[in-house]
Amino acid sequence: MRVADLPALAAIAHEHGAKLIVDNTFSPVTITPALHGADVVIHSLTKFINGASDIIAGCLCANGDFIDGMYDLHTGSLMLLGPTMDPRAAYEVATRLPNLGLRMTAHAERALAYAKRLEALGANVVYPGLSSHPDYALFRRLANPGYGSGGLLSVDFGSTARANRFMEHLQNTEDFGYMAVSLGFSDTLMSASASSTSSELDEGALQAAGISPGWVRLSAGYTGRLEDRLAQLERGYRAAL
Repeated sequence: MRVADLPALAAIAHEHGAKLIVDNTFSPVTITPALHGADVVIHSLTKFINGASDIIAGCLCANGDFIDGMYDLHTGSLMLLGPTMDPRAAYEVATRLPNLGLRMTAHAERALAYAKRLEALGANVVYPGLSSHPDYALFRRLANPGYGSGGLLSVDFGSTARANRFMEHLQNTEDFGYMAVSLGFSDTLMSASASSTSSELDEGALQAAGISPGWVRLSAGYTGRLEDRLAQLERGYRAAL
C-alpha cells in the first residue's frame, strides 16, 4: 500500500536507456503512468477493469512500435509464445470499459469512508487517501482529479487470529463481503496477505516486506447503503479485538 514515485523511477530508467514498466492493476483511471514517464503499462483485466471477477485476462499498453515488435513474425514474443485472448472475454471486458471511471470513483469513495471509520476506531489502517499515509502528498500529485484514492485499503490486527475473526465476522455474520484473494469486485473482498497472497514467503521474508500475520487487505465494494456498511465494519472490528 505504498505509492511509487513514477517520475523519479522514469528518470532513473531513461538515464540508463531502460524502459519503465508499471503494473497499474490497483489504480486504473485513478493514475495514468504514461503521463509520468512509464513506457509500458500492464493490467490484470481480471480485477478492477473487468469488475465482475468472472474473466481471466490481462493487457499490455505501449506505443505502436513496441507493440508491433512483440508481434514480429520471427522475434516477437507474442508470435513465439502465442497468447490470444478469448474473443468472448475480450468483448465482455470492452463492454464494461465505458463505466470504469464511475466504478473506480465508487470504489474510492467507499474505501475512504471505511479507512476513516477504522482510523477513528484506533485501527492501524493504511490508505493513500488518508493524510496519515506516508505517501499522501505523492499520491495527490500523481492521481487524476475526480477519481479518489483507489479502492484498496489495509488494516493490521497484529495477529492471524484477530485478522481471521475480523474477516469471518464480516463474511459469515454481517454479509459484508467475501474472503477472497482477488480485488475489484462490486462487493468487498478481504484477505490476510501473510496466509494467502504472500503465503509462499517465510517469516523473515514477510518481516522484510512489512507484512505482519494480522495484515488484512480490503478491496472496497460499493454495494449496500454506506451507513449500513460502516456499522457492519465497526462491529467486525470490535469482534476481532
